[in-house]
Amino acid sequence: MAEVLSQSQIDALLNSMRSGGDVDQAEEKQPEKKYRKYDFTTPRKFTKDRLKMLNGIFENYTRVIGSRLNAQLRTTCEITVESIEEQKFYEFNNALTEGDVLAMVDVTIQSREGGGTPILAQDPVMVFLSTSTGLGMMDRMMGSEGDIDREVPSDYTYTDLELQLYELLLKDIIAPMAHSWENYVPIAFEYNRTEVNPTLVQLLNLDETVVLVDMKMDFSGSEGRMSIVLPGSVLMSVFGEVNRESMGRKVASEDNSKEIFDKLRDSTLEIVAELGQTQLSLSDIYHLSVGDVVDLGRSKDAPIFLEIGGYQWFTGRMGIHKKNMAIKIDEVCYSAEQRSE
Repeated sequence: MAEVLSQSQIDALLNSMRSGGDVDQAEEKQPEKKYRKYDFTTPRKFTKDRLKMLNGIFENYTRVIGSRLNAQLRTTCEITVESIEEQKFYEFNNALTEGDVLAMVDVTIQSREGGGTPILAQDPVMVFLSTSTGLGMMDRMMGSEGDIDREVPSDYTYTDLELQLYELLLKDIIAPMAHSWENYVPIAFEYNRTEVNPTLVQLLNLDETVVLVDMKMDFSGSEGRMSIVLPGSVLMSVFGEVNRESMGRKVASEDNSKEIFDKLRDSTLEIVAELGQTQLSLSDIYHLSVGDVVDLGRSKDAPIFLEIGGYQWFTGRMGIHKKNMAIKIDEVCYSAEQRSE
């Protein structure tokens, strides 16, 4: 049987005959699908969920320090999280210059229950503030307008007075960092020291996995950036404590649910079966006698509503069970709209 050409193949054949080319070349080429490269020599330590969790923590952190800097610098300061990515420490370290300054922060992980011993992380968290941004903030702290030339020389070195102001500024920025973590695990961040020339000191193992949080700062019409380096060892301890507390809360909730259901089993609820509704005058009620029929406006096969607490929870049908009047449940009203009808 001869092969039947599709309409697209017919069109391609006609176009090829007009142009004198090959049929195969006239066919539409499928775009090559691009895949993200993955380096198996350096596998990722932290999942996307963990990075998403960190993004939420530092989004909250930027709002807190933004309001503090507004009051301290007497201007509107907008801070946003630009990126959170996992990388090797040498990638961050190679981007530093001799004039850069790092704030070293000690991290203490505490137990929410209060009975455990606080864990002091061996590796410090590092906070980096770009030189132009730091000088602009210091200028405003001293009462000026903060108009610092953005083209600061790469080899610029802070003076002793500027280092003192830098320390005060960073202490105020680091202080509220703990509040952003309190929903997950209690962590204390304490300013330790200022590292003047970090390129000459081995702060971390160069192959150490870190999570780099880059933030964009905008104040007084100038832009800058602040970076927070979270060592992998610190995050592993933090996430381990988060997992332990989440498991503890899960077990506690399960125990509480069992206790709650045990108490509910002994409680009593009033169930009202409503066959129908009608309105009668007082004189009609007065003249009612045995054997009279009251029209409810519903057929005998119409469903009966079972009410609990004034809401309809079930529908059923009237019947007899062991010579007693009973109602057989047909449907459960799960949604709030059904229960409010």
